[in-house]
Amino acid sequence: MHVAERIARLGTETAFEVLVKARALEAQGRNIVHLEIGEPDFDTPANIIQAAKDALDRGFTHYGPAAGLPEARQAVADYVNKTRGYSMWDADNVVITPGAKPIMFFGMMACIDEGDEVIYPNPGFPIYESVINFLKAKPVPLPLREEKEFRFDVADLEARITPKTRMVILNTPQNPTGGILTEDDLRQIAELAVKHNLIVLSDEIYSQVTYGDFKHTSISKFDGMQERTIILDGFSKTFAMTGWRLGYGMFPKEMAKIVAKLQTNCTSCTSSFSQIAGIEALSDRTLPAVNTFLKEFERRRDVIVAGLNDIPGFRCHKPHGAFYVFPNITGTGMTSQEAADFLLYEAGVACLSGTAFGAHGEGFIRFSYANSIENIEEALKRVREAVEKRVTA
Repeated sequence: MHVAERIARLGTETAFEVLVKARALEAQGRNIVHLEIGEPDFDTPANIIQAAKDALDRGFTHYGPAAGLPEARQAVADYVNKTRGYSMWDADNVVITPGAKPIMFFGMMACIDEGDEVIYPNPGFPIYESVINFLKAKPVPLPLREEKEFRFDVADLEARITPKTRMVILNTPQNPTGGILTEDDLRQIAELAVKHNLIVLSDEIYSQVTYGDFKHTSISKFDGMQERTIILDGFSKTFAMTGWRLGYGMFPKEMAKIVAKLQTNCTSCTSSFSQIAGIEALSDRTLPAVNTFLKEFERRRDVIVAGLNDIPGFRCHKPHGAFYVFPNITGTGMTSQEAADFLLYEAGVACLSGTAFGAHGEGFIRFSYANSIENIEEALKRVREAVEKRVTA
């Protein structure tokens, strides 16, 4: 069967490829500690599950509007206004999708023409570059700097803006590094976006997963940004709802209509009972569970950072958000891919090469600490023993 040329431009997520390798080893009898997948290991809170069951019993088993159920769109708008600290969004700004990735795909498809330039964080979520290439636009990587706690330099951003630049992609808190852009960073980026008439795709999927005094700020709060910002968010990370496939985007109202049209042509709509569960997730009744998740993530973060910094050749920054660490492994003498393969096959610990997130990820690997303290401690023990054995071999 003929394969269309455009398919060659699509990338993938290496995490799922590593998972396949790890499962193959487990089938051979190996014990593998899984720190490769960015998925909370908690169960979805019981009140959300019950809301879905009740919705099924109440008949929410039919098609709904392409943009989402009106009551769900309003709940999302209210939640975004509350969590971002302002009131500018209403239901007509919201499109609800099966997972958050369609917001990225539909939003970029609606705004980007062939030949446009899109600036994106590198290392960063690999699907950004994949979609840019798929649309025959030009990906322009913006390096994140370890010495700046994995923030980029705004001067680097400005230097990459050309007359062909159409969009800047932000991700804060950030995957794979856990870095957070400061309010001052975002203010300067907003000024550049207004000055150069740029669209900003702000991936805020980890907006509620922050630690200590570090809090999320949305670039949409600054003057001139509501009409040029797309917010990507969803339920997977905050509410442990990865398998529910429930995401949403905030758009200028006319753009929301266009994105809803794209959804009509692609998925028709998001499942109705899932949206009813989503309304429950956004309620204050879920806050105790979310706070429990965050406290446990913070505890795990402290354990894995301390443990990695105690391993020869590793240097690990403490992340301020999300649930990943991105240690520098240049001291081991291995490349990122060599280190990831070594740890999988020799230590039985699944992690990702930094280059899975772009060329600027060389010299780093990513561990997800969305796993139990016991498993994290076992992984640290295995990594330390394997690295020390390699050094003395």
